[in-house]
Amino acid sequence: QVQLVESGGGLVQAGGSLRLSCAATGRTFSSYTMGWFRQAPGKEREFVAAISWNGGRTNYADSVKGRFTISRDGAKNTMYLQMNSLKPEDTAVYYCAAGRTPVQTMRIVLVDYWGQGTQVTVSS
Repeated sequence: QVQLVESGGGLVQAGGSLRLSCAATGRTFSSYTMGWFRQAPGKEREFVAAISWNGGRTNYADSVKGRFTISRDGAKNTMYLQMNSLKPEDTAVYYCAAGRTPVQTMRIVLVDYWGQGTQVTVSS
């Protein structure tokens, strides 16, 4: 069974940092673009960041550029999202995703696998 399992969410004060992890089990995602999406209460799910199959290319939403860093460890079949300088508007459920899509065009309809989500809450 293919699974993407997120961890690392929690409650943090504005200006703080969190590191999310996404562990893939059941198959290897070495040929997949992987990414993070988020969904705040009452809002649609939105793209956050994506990374190519070999980690050589990344793409970020404008709202997180310069604050978030996406990375992956192929040997561990794990992806990470380092989130710094967090803001209350970053509060959302963060979802790990994998899809066979160019990293620059990753979007919801092109995702093949989703994680269950992890809550990130940033207090002001």
